[in-house]
Amino acid sequence: MFRSLLTRSSNILSSSFRQSTSSLISSKLTANKSFINIANNQHPNFIKPIQSSIFQLSQQRNATLNQTKKGKGLIIKKKRATKSPHLENCPIKKGVIVRVMILKPKKPNSAQRKAARVRLSNGEVISAYIPGIGHNAQEHSVVYVRGGRSQDLPGVKYHLVRGAMDLAGVSNRISSRSKYGVKRPTKKE
Repeated sequence: MFRSLLTRSSNILSSSFRQSTSSLISSKLTANKSFINIANNQHPNFIKPIQSSIFQLSQQRNATLNQTKKGKGLIIKKKRATKSPHLENCPIKKGVIVRVMILKPKKPNSAQRKAARVRLSNGEVISAYIPGIGHNAQEHSVVYVRGGRSQDLPGVKYHLVRGAMDLAGVSNRISSRSKYGVKRPTKKE
């Protein structure tokens, strides 16, 4: 008797599941009503949609023990490589100017870009661009270095901070003053 009850209930469940899945597939499986849950209901023919996406119909497989030993199955996000590695995740670093240089930019551009070789506080020597028109940078000047490459100077991945330490701000600068270390001009009356 118990066996007959089990087979009868499994037949009812499988037939209702078959009917519901065929009706769902024929109605183009919407993204919000794709899975059927017939458990925890009063009547076995009752169909209840679950909020889920259609792409979860495939079974997710776990890695085997041998695969996990080899490092499979673990999703490890690769850290994005920093564009300014010598700063060591610091916003700015202090450094001493070793040499002031005039560099020529890459092919389509033609100019004389001012740059400097700077020995940072961690001992690294880097090339840094001196922004703005005119500068008072010279050897042994103490400066702050921030990240940010100069697009047309190969190998220059850093900028010097104007208006800090020994490097003065740009003179007669009206717009974008905060980037060039210039105080607000006083009104003359």
